[in-house]
Amino acid sequence: MATGTEPQPKSGTAPGGGVRDGTRAAIAAAHLRTDRWWLAPAATAAGLLAFVVYSTWRAFANADYYQAPYVSPFYSPCLADNCEPMRSGPNWEIFGSWWGLSPALLVLIFPLGFRLTCYYYRKAYYRGFWASPPACAVAEPHKKYTGETRFPLVLQNIHRYFFYAAVPVAGILTYDTVLAFRDEHYEWGHMGLGTLVFLVNIVLIWAYTLSCHSCRHIVGGKLKHFSRHPVRYRMWQWVGKLNARHMLLAWASLVSVALCDLYVYLLASSAFDDPRLF
Repeated sequence: MATGTEPQPKSGTAPGGGVRDGTRAAIAAAHLRTDRWWLAPAATAAGLLAFVVYSTWRAFANADYYQAPYVSPFYSPCLADNCEPMRSGPNWEIFGSWWGLSPALLVLIFPLGFRLTCYYYRKAYYRGFWASPPACAVAEPHKKYTGETRFPLVLQNIHRYFFYAAVPVAGILTYDTVLAFRDEHYEWGHMGLGTLVFLVNIVLIWAYTLSCHSCRHIVGGKLKHFSRHPVRYRMWQWVGKLNARHMLLAWASLVSVALCDLYVYLLASSAFDDPRLF
């Protein structure tokens, strides 16, 4: 057995917790990385924090979320009685006049819950905000590790059910994109810059949703013989190709949904008029 690999605790003291306890290799430095390993978690934290601040402001604003024919994805479907009237739009007055808060708070829980429990986003905010761990080969500062077995992280296990909820929400946003082929007078056969913004956003939303690990498991999981299920096998391959780009799609769709909301906000607040392509 090699000697000198396990430092002994000082006399009268107990070993430390976490990865720096008495079983850690006898390396004086906290880690051996010499590159700027902290840039990635810092940039991730900054990007996620910017989205949280922006989306919180817009969700509680309860204003400037509809400019015919566009409706902000943060407010669709609109489930309260206090929603702005949207002709042929996603107005479902499930919650009556007693609901006085922003209607966005009724629907955002589903797409945000889907992203919050997403396997990639877990890695992103675990590293960016909790330093658990901050980077590969860099020890985390926590003294113990319980994984996702305790509240509230045990709720991460309901990610599949948020996926079930995210699919119909994406379907409704697809309907909103179809409605974007109208003009401000609700006449069909028109296309503005906002239509392109909505098209890009819905493509990225669907790509991110279908690249989900839960979707991949639902499509091809529990199959012992792919040869007996050629259709599911082909679908599993398609989802697998998207899944390989899940991180890229997660960020691209996060940015696109924020920009889509910002575009509607600028139109509704009369910052500029929607340029018409035809």
